[in-house]
Amino acid sequence: MGRRTRVITLSALFSALAVISLFFAALWPSGELALAAFASMFVAAAIIEEGVAAGLYVFVCSAALGLILFPAMPSPLFYAAFFGYYPILKCLVERLRQKPLQWILKLVFLNAALAAMFFFMKSIVFDFGDYSPGISIVCVVGSAIFILFDYGFSKAIRLYKYRVHGRFGHRR
Repeated sequence: MGRRTRVITLSALFSALAVISLFFAALWPSGELALAAFASMFVAAAIIEEGVAAGLYVFVCSAALGLILFPAMPSPLFYAAFFGYYPILKCLVERLRQKPLQWILKLVFLNAALAAMFFFMKSIVFDFGDYSPGISIVCVVGSAIFILFDYGFSKAIRLYKYRVHGRFGHRR
């Protein structure tokens, strides 16, 4: 199998698995965020197996399909707004060898995504009224949860590399 064929095949496979994860969010509404985060593991798997370009293909394809097939669900929006591209961002940012700079960049991107999603939901989708928590509280709480998510995501990536990587035909 040629390299281009392999990239396309694995990207399609991982895209389909990500969309299936977003579909299961419809069946399990209380787990929407968890399943959107889980779907991002398929982007990470594509990056591990074939590089950042394959991860980008998986993200674009699965986000577009998720938003088209499940427009009334929030999980494809969460996936498209943050979780889907986070493995690509994580891969690129972690190439920098300075941990403090990595965390600053990750938190800046997170807070920008949270602010954009907050204002989108506030202005178009939901009317929070007097119960609006404010963007600062959303960003502080979101940052704390994000640190735990990033730690767990790193562990999941290491588990994938140890248990699965290389079983798709070759080892790099």
